[in-house]
Amino acid sequence: MTQIVLYDTTLRDGMQAEGVSFSLEDKLAIAQWLDELGLPYIEGGYAASNAKEKQFFQDVGTLGLKNARIAAFGNTRRADCRVDDDVSLNAILACHVPTATLVGKTWDLHVREVLGCSLDENLIICAESVRYLKQKGLEVIFDAEHFFDGYRENPEYALKVLTAAAEAGAATLVLCDTNGGSLPEQVFEMTQRVCQTFPAAMVGVHTHNDSDCATANSLAAVRAGARHVQGTVNGLGERCGNANLCAVIPGLALKMGYQVLAPEKMRMLTETSHFLFEVGNLAPTVNLPYVGSSAFAHKAGLHVDALRKNRRSYEHIDPKLVGNERRFLISELSGKSNILAELEKAKLTQDKALARKILARVQELENEGYQFEAANASFDLLIKKVMGTFRPSFELIKYHVDVEKETACAIITEATVKLQVGERIEHVVGEGDGPVNALDAALRRSLEASYPAIREMRLIDYKVRVVNGKEGTAARVRVVIESRDKQSIWGTVGVSANIIEASWLALVDSVEYKIQKAGS
Repeated sequence: MTQIVLYDTTLRDGMQAEGVSFSLEDKLAIAQWLDELGLPYIEGGYAASNAKEKQFFQDVGTLGLKNARIAAFGNTRRADCRVDDDVSLNAILACHVPTATLVGKTWDLHVREVLGCSLDENLIICAESVRYLKQKGLEVIFDAEHFFDGYRENPEYALKVLTAAAEAGAATLVLCDTNGGSLPEQVFEMTQRVCQTFPAAMVGVHTHNDSDCATANSLAAVRAGARHVQGTVNGLGERCGNANLCAVIPGLALKMGYQVLAPEKMRMLTETSHFLFEVGNLAPTVNLPYVGSSAFAHKAGLHVDALRKNRRSYEHIDPKLVGNERRFLISELSGKSNILAELEKAKLTQDKALARKILARVQELENEGYQFEAANASFDLLIKKVMGTFRPSFELIKYHVDVEKETACAIITEATVKLQVGERIEHVVGEGDGPVNALDAALRRSLEASYPAIREMRLIDYKVRVVNGKEGTAARVRVVIESRDKQSIWGTVGVSANIIEASWLALVDSVEYKIQKAGS
């Protein structure tokens, strides 16, 4: 199989996305993860931009990376200075990395109106910049900025820029769809022309997603002969983002038959996607192809029924190949096939009558405002309740929440919980930053002696949704809580016209699920 060289630019292009900022420690952790994933190139950042980038290049050498070459990014020299005086070029040299990625202008519009120099002068700038770094012993990757826009308007000049870079010693010529406006057939035709014109060169592609074609354009370029692909994890990048490596990689390997990553590394893709969202403090995009939590989530009853008969009927690949998993969603739209699939997954009886009972109960609860798609733990408990096998670990006698606020004073929140736990009565007070936090504290304190396993769990997310907004402040609310321990993450749900009661119901389910999980 033909090898495709992957080049990750999450630490530079990805950081240009709105709302994304990685600390130095974040960048080092990401670099280490991407190296473990097996990527050949990791672009560390724009060497001349700030002190943090310079420090990254100093520190990354101490990580002992095994697979990746670190690349420093910069511009070709300024039109008004010599190469040995240029700030950007010398900043790259100061990084002491093996690879330099230089961006040069290939669109005549940019040369005249942005650089403010002649077309011939830009050719000299590109050649001198590449040659200078090449003579210093660096591998030079030439990013031909706005190549596809430039080629459309002046193909002869765009190719001249590539020629200047190639003759000066550039190891790879990367065709950039910088504005993200090209379509796959255009990328294919232009990349094919470049590959024919430079048969001895390594040709690469760097696409942006402004037309929602970044992944398709990357695959089209490879089909046309490109063998180097740049992108970011989760498609992070300026404006609409870059080509998403989490989709490009399986597209190349599983759909087109190219050698990209070893199978065991491919299975790290979903975890890699989640890791980047977590490090960046970003809300996960659930419907990302291949790696999103919804990528293999099935809701329609007809689909689930077909999947139970043949997994290929509604899945284009086996989710395990990219480290993801199949999920069956439960809602009022579900048929009994969804319920049977969940029973099968839980290794419970395949009882169609039971499935109908469970479905009827789900439909009743969803009519009240419940939703189980993000509340797998509450659904597991519901199954046990319908089957008659659920035995509560504790029973509520009463709870009380008190919130005090005086002028110019902090808000004080206390919750008192009284429970029957086995033969004992637990009457406990907890404090918190709000009523739910205080209830959570009191509930845990009252149960820890009897069920020490709950010390391992923690609440990681809390969401509130108004169910029937027309009722105003008397509307029912749905509270969804996400909890985790060292092994897994689970969701629970509660619904009430009282937000504290809805929160209590979700909290109770979360704790019950952990207790029963620990005892199973």
